[in-house]
Amino acid sequence: MPGRDAHPFLAVACIIKPQGRRGEVAAELLTDFPERFHKLGRVLVGNPGEPPEPLDLENVWPHKGRLVLKFAGVDTIDQASRLRGRHVWIPLQERMPLPQYRYYVGDLKGCRVVIERQGVRREIGTVTDVEPTGGVDLLHVAAPRGEVLIPLAQAICVRIDPEAGEIVIDPPEDLLELNRPAETAHEKGSPSRAGDKLEV
Repeated sequence: MPGRDAHPFLAVACIIKPQGRRGEVAAELLTDFPERFHKLGRVLVGNPGEPPEPLDLENVWPHKGRLVLKFAGVDTIDQASRLRGRHVWIPLQERMPLPQYRYYVGDLKGCRVVIERQGVRREIGTVTDVEPTGGVDLLHVAAPRGEVLIPLAQAICVRIDPEAGEIVIDPPEDLLELNRPAETAHEKGSPSRAGDKLEV
């Protein structure tokens, strides 16, 4: 399922700092699938908005909640330092497949949210973010009267079509009146799960 993001690559890690003396770097994971790194060969490394540099991944291992990466040709602390802050990218088409009823956050952002009842369609707004709650995630929807929070639950989001850029909802009568800007209890959080998967 193609992503809605026009960027042809997907960031799976961010390089934090040099790690060790032989060019290794410590990287923060940006994926829910860390096991994928053991199967990667060539990756792209660079800053968002800039042409990435292809590098061969020689070795990888976990360390204190992060990954340590060793790239071919990066053999000193100085060379590793130049990679600080850069992202590790893979082609978008190589992201991990998800099971049914799970979606990538990037596929949901930008989707139109509509109510469809008795042949009548009413557009509510556009998804701007997905907030993890520890249970059912919340869609943050920018609507004309202010932000609306909609649970990402199958009983409410009855049809999710990222390719068409549309989420059809069947909400309880009072749901859209809850959490209007004056009453909003949740600020935007980093996207996670609940019918959704963070990455890659």
